[in-house]
Amino acid sequence: MPSSPAVPLLCPLCRAPLNAADGGQAAPRPAALVCASGHSFDAARQGYFNLLVGKGTVFEADSAEMVAARFAFLEGGHYRPLSDAVATAVTPVLSGGAGTILDSGTGTGHYLRALLDALAPTTPGLTAVALDISKFALRRAARLNPEAINLVCDVWQPLPVADAAVDVITVIFAPRNAAEFARVLRPGGRLVVVTPRAGHLAAVTRQTGMLGIGADKDDRLAESMSGHFVVRSVQDLDVPMVLTRGDVADLAFMGPAGHHLDRAAIYGRLDGLAAATEVEARFRITVFSPAGPPG
Repeated sequence: MPSSPAVPLLCPLCRAPLNAADGGQAAPRPAALVCASGHSFDAARQGYFNLLVGKGTVFEADSAEMVAARFAFLEGGHYRPLSDAVATAVTPVLSGGAGTILDSGTGTGHYLRALLDALAPTTPGLTAVALDISKFALRRAARLNPEAINLVCDVWQPLPVADAAVDVITVIFAPRNAAEFARVLRPGGRLVVVTPRAGHLAAVTRQTGMLGIGADKDDRLAESMSGHFVVRSVQDLDVPMVLTRGDVADLAFMGPAGHHLDRAAIYGRLDGLAAATEVEARFRITVFSPAGPPG
């Protein structure tokens, strides 16, 4: 008989509960997710589930090459201080033996991996759901975080997660669906959003073709959360780095520039760049709580 996953999931077609059909395999890698209506979603060989249905999404998912660049850059540890800071922000919410975290826009899973490792001593019963629109990213994420439920889905559609099912949502350089985040977050839960600040990667932005940071970015974040969340805390984090030309090419190609420039074109722009370039990453970590009575 199918059993319920550790985190209650919903069928993207009919919104009925999804159950795990283990096919003789031990969780957290069941053979399929099925609902009472008979809709079934088989596990990919790498262990993730593709829940994109219908016409899928109008948004362009990251390519395999972009994901490979992100994996290489994050494996270098350049953004590890950011992972540590996010873990510090969510630890007070999740300490106490059990809890559920939703990593929306998980990418290669590096940030979630750091969170799971940091929280393991204080939250041994922690469960995790990882969402991303790119199947190429989920292939990497499922290998890195096999204990998580890794799902390909569109964050702008109703999320395949039950109401009030998670304690913490993390969104690191990813789209934000405030209404859906508010629906799946438990009372007293927290939403942690990481965005770049003005001057982020300024030393290489223009040369690589990366997008600059708009002056109204903070206003747009506040507007998108309005009515659903209130700000609990804001932390600015500056991370100095020394990057090779290869690091810089990966950094540029793994982001939006990768959708309109290939890696060779980006690398060709770096001829005048020093072999080792000082670059500063500037992040803002904003912690939100659901609007309404304080939790």
